[in-house]
Amino acid sequence: MPTEKPRYCITVDEEMLKEIDDFRFGNRYNSRSQATLELIRLGLEALKEQKALKTKQEEGE
Repeated sequence: MPTEKPRYCITVDEEMLKEIDDFRFGNRYNSRSQATLELIRLGLEALKEQKALKTKQEEGE
């Protein structure tokens, strides 16, 4: 099924690929792409939360 979404490739080492596959199978994703997208989303959310917490801490000083 074609998509209009942008695409790009990444290269990972064997250890990271295993971690992605473990996450994929542990969370029942249909593909590595789906698992990788979820990991990216989770990482971006964590960064936003860290930034918000840091800002809140700086405002409280």
